[in-house]
Amino acid sequence: MHASIRDRLHKGISMQTFGKRKRSTYRSFALFVFLAGVGTLIMYSCAFQDLTLNTGKGAVVKKEVQKPTIFQSDDYVIYQLEGGETSFTLAERFLGDVKKSWVIEDANRGIPFERDQVIVIPLKEVNKGGLTVDGYQVVPILCYHRFAEKCKSSLCIPTHIFDQQMKYLKDNHYRVITLSDLLDFLKYRHSLPKRSVVITIDDGYGSAYNIAYPILKKYGFLATLLIYTDYVGVSRSAITWDQLREMKADAFEVGSQTISHADLTKRSEEEDDKAYIARVKRELLVSKQIIDKRLNQDTIYLAFPYGHYNQRILNICDQVGYEMAFSVKRGGNPFFSDPLTLKRDPIVKKDMETFITRLTSFEKFPLQ
Repeated sequence: MHASIRDRLHKGISMQTFGKRKRSTYRSFALFVFLAGVGTLIMYSCAFQDLTLNTGKGAVVKKEVQKPTIFQSDDYVIYQLEGGETSFTLAERFLGDVKKSWVIEDANRGIPFERDQVIVIPLKEVNKGGLTVDGYQVVPILCYHRFAEKCKSSLCIPTHIFDQQMKYLKDNHYRVITLSDLLDFLKYRHSLPKRSVVITIDDGYGSAYNIAYPILKKYGFLATLLIYTDYVGVSRSAITWDQLREMKADAFEVGSQTISHADLTKRSEEEDDKAYIARVKRELLVSKQIIDKRLNQDTIYLAFPYGHYNQRILNICDQVGYEMAFSVKRGGNPFFSDPLTLKRDPIVKKDMETFITRLTSFEKFPLQ
């Protein structure tokens, strides 16, 4: 592999030692997969894509067996639809998880789900890192703040624009995933749909519940709310704990944005270093403890106020139990990203053209 590839991988994977912070073992494993495993993954993927058409040596199909399951191995099932099945029911039956319906949909793209149609159902995950000979998958994380019928602030998105944006995602086959899905991808546990995107909503404005929540449910999407605890329930414009509980019951996720939304990288004039670090620890730890208690959960997601962080803050995040943290640096996140320095794209412009540019889900990086 030539020097530019090594340089880009070195930059993307951040192999430098982070003070006292322990680097995850999967980071080295991810690099190994990129360097040594991409060829094998792609060859397997290409062979699999031809499976529905190839009935020669590459796929032994027992045509004489007139049953819904025509052929089954440890790797895949060849299945003849009886009528009435969907990707969801088949995912629950064969994969044990209705959320894996996308695996069946992607493997049978363009094939109608109708009686007597033969489809393929993958049983094993391949290409968990989203690697191809042309590049690698990245996951954009969209960052919203407020919503209103009419907006004056740059951080506010008009209701009709937000609806248009969600409709675009739906109509163009983007799949909105949760942060827990993304964490599995970053830890090289599970693969993701090709057009995966994450939606986050910062601060804790009531419009996340009153406006965004109904629109997201209309399109079947989930989001993560990243709140600062001092704001919850304190005014008519703030979200309440009961509203957060309702959204959580609908599978929405909730994370922290500290107690007061103060810039963690700035030390006040009256603080010495010891007092500054103590304040940062309190902002990170106590906000987590409050959310844990109020919502009966283990809070592992953090949005850095104003997107600012430094190495000392990352070390404290590690210590208090955050597993993912987010800046507001633009760009997508490949599987070899550091989970505590993930990028997010703030959605501040009120036009569809700019929104579409934030949805890049593949980074071209030819290896041939």
